[in-house]
This record gives sequence, structure tokens and C-alpha cells, in this order.
Amino acid sequence: MQPSTGRILQVCGYNNNVFDKAAPHFVSLFSPPARYRISRVDHLQANQKAWNQFAESGSLFAKTATDAECRNPLKTLDGRGWLPDSVAGLDVLCLAAGGGWQSVLYAAAGARVTVVDISDSMLKLDEQECRRRGFPVRTIQASMDELGILADETFDIVHQPVSTCYIPDLRSVYQEIARVIRDDGIYISQHKQPVSLQISHRNERQQFVIGVEYYHEGPLPQQTDNSYRESGTTEYLHRLEQLIGDLCVTGFTIEDFREPRRADYSADVSHYGYRGRFVPPYLRMKAKRRPRSPSEKTGRLTAGGLWIPGAG
Repeated sequence: MQPSTGRILQVCGYNNNVFDKAAPHFVSLFSPPARYRISRVDHLQANQKAWNQFAESGSLFAKTATDAECRNPLKTLDGRGWLPDSVAGLDVLCLAAGGGWQSVLYAAAGARVTVVDISDSMLKLDEQECRRRGFPVRTIQASMDELGILADETFDIVHQPVSTCYIPDLRSVYQEIARVIRDDGIYISQHKQPVSLQISHRNERQQFVIGVEYYHEGPLPQQTDNSYRESGTTEYLHRLEQLIGDLCVTGFTIEDFREPRRADYSADVSHYGYRGRFVPPYLRMKAKRRPRSPSEKTGRLTAGGLWIPGAG
């Protein structure tokens, strides 16, 4: 749910030290340096267009937080006890999470919220809902793998719903999160299972056929079975070694791992709940940022996941 414009659409409230480093950029329309501009036009523009359409059509993907959910926001956000008892005063990044749901709930719980998403229409929902409820929020239109507008070690929590499937290089996303999150910060994320994205169709016996190679490179082809695929988007398959291994390599320790149950034994065979009986569509992880070493604080992370001390 995320052109890599690095453009801030709107900044509401906030006047605190956390954001002072980027304060000169806080204007309604930000003209970004060249390094923040779109370099991978096709998939970014396709995904922006698709998610704008979801937002503007009232899709379930654009469901904003309800009054009932806001009365107990942490319970709504976190059914597994992964979040601290209170997030009041904490800095939270809702990454690729536009749509007026996650941001509103964190703000209702007292967090200082920044939302990054590629879809300006989804971000408008965050702005509208937070304004209506009197919550401050900062919204930034950017790609999840190019967060250069955000300062290092800015956030206590990064929360990312299913979205990494829209980016070809997963490690670049993890590297950016590792950079902007503070030591011991919590990273909660959900991803599409690779085997779910490998399914191409069903045979005459309603069995699910794996028609995409596990080591497939590039955008995923359109398939007859489009369960858990979003219409009009460009998606990529990430292997488990990338989803889990790259997270560890880029500075995180995984503290919990779950596969949300989507099996429905009362569903008709045509329903996605029937599919969920055979193939889990998602995986969810809680990870913690390992404390930075002195060399890591003064270096940079290479594409191979190694920190180069003192590099600019």
C-alpha cells in the first residue's frame, strides 16, 4: 500500500524534539531531492493507482476505526499481547498502513503517530479521521523501502500490515526499518506466505495447484486463482529465508511468529475460507531491534546486510 516521492501530504500537530531534525521539510508539498524520487515507476505507480481506487471506492481495505474500537484501541490492535501495556507518549510508525484504521487506534491510545504509505487517497483517510477525532497525525507519501525523509532512531514501534509483497527487494525495507527504529524498538509485521502466492489455479477436484516456482523472480503473473491477491496491484513473492532470515540479518531478533488462521470449515469450496484450510495465507512476526554496536552507529548497512564502520 505504498511513488517514492518522499512527499509530505500534511502534517497535523506535533512540535517536539523527535521531529525537529526533519522540521525544514514539514510543508504541505515537499519537492524531494533526486534520491527520493521514483526510480521504479511501473510497480510503484501501479500500486499507488490500485490503492487509491480501493480508498475511493469504499473497499474493505479502507475501513476506518470505529468508535467501539477506539474505546479499547490496544486490544483492537493487539490480540496477542505483543504491545506494551501503554503506548502513551511513544513514537509509532504505521508503515504502508494508510486507511484511517491503525493510525487512529494508536493515536487514541496516546501515541505520537506517523503514517507512511504510497497511496495519497489512503493517507487522506488518516488525515480526515484523525482531524475529526482531534488526534494529531503526520502523514508521508513514500515507498516503504525509501524512508530517507525520516531521521535515524526515531520510532519506538513500527507496525506494518500486509504490504511487503508490493516491493521487489524485501531486505531494503528491513534495512530502512532497522535504521529508523530505536534500540529495543518493537517491529510488528504481517506478510503473505510464499506458498499462497505460488497457487495458480484449482483442478477439477478442487485441489490447489502450485503453478509458480518458489524461486520466481520479478512481478508475479496474473493467475486464475486470485484469492488473497489485490486487483490491479503488482506483487512479488518473497521466500521464507528472505522474510525471516533477512529480518535477522538486518538487526532484529524475532520474539514471536504466528500464522493467522483463515480456515473456515463451513465455507463453500469457492470461498477463500475453504482455501485457508489447505494453505495459510499469512505469517505474522514480532521482532525487537537489537542494540546498535558503536561501529553500527557510525557506519552504514550494505546491500549484503553488513555494517561498514565510519562509512558515509
